Amino acid sequence: MFQKSYNIFIKDIKSELRTRYAINALVMFILVAISVILFSIGNEKVNSDLTAGLYWVVIFFSAMSGLSRAFVAEEEKGTNLTLQLIASPDTVFTGKLIFNLILTFFMNIVITFLYSAFFESFYIKNPALFILTFVLGNIGLAISSTIIASIIAKAGAKGTLYPVLSFPILLPLILTCVQLTIFSFDGTNFESVFYELSIVVSYNIIMITVSYLLFDFIWKD
Repeated sequence: MFQKSYNIFIKDIKSELRTRYAINALVMFILVAISVILFSIGNEKVNSDLTAGLYWVVIFFSAMSGLSRAFVAEEEKGTNLTLQLIASPDTVFTGKLIFNLILTFFMNIVITFLYSAFFESFYIKNPALFILTFVLGNIGLAISSTIIASIIAKAGAKGTLYPVLSFPILLPLILTCVQLTIFSFDGTNFESVFYELSIVVSYNIIMITVSYLLFDFIWKD
């Protein structure tokens, strides 16, 4: 299973390097979004709470622009039938999930670097908490985006359906990650954020379980 999942991941990587659709969309959106925010705030002092919110807003909408084509490309090229014949649904989902994980981490590392460079209020007093939030948030974002992408690939209005489905599903994750990021800026210790961390961990466990349970029905529909 792992070898076939790895092969699907490599196929997606090679396809992305040829077309650069997701990478170009992500880079352009990130640069435009951060530039607009910088021009909007001008010389105004932005507090850490607002910075954390804007940070995860950019991450959310960047994911909307770059992670939606995980399965759409297979439908457009007609390769979905071939994948159904040569690989099990779990194998296909794992390969796509690995690809989206790599893309999500790449995207958010770039966003984090730009925020740390241009926003003075992006000052982390508890780096360990921020890194943990960053990792857990990226994993949850990649899992949710992958299963949503598989759903909208079967629909007609693919472009509009993805953000409509993503918003209510990702909202609990984004809101909790915003709160945890604020705590990392304030230097809050781990004992005080156990509740918020447990929400993110539970969210990831629920989403990965539901995704593998549902994908078989979605993929073969």
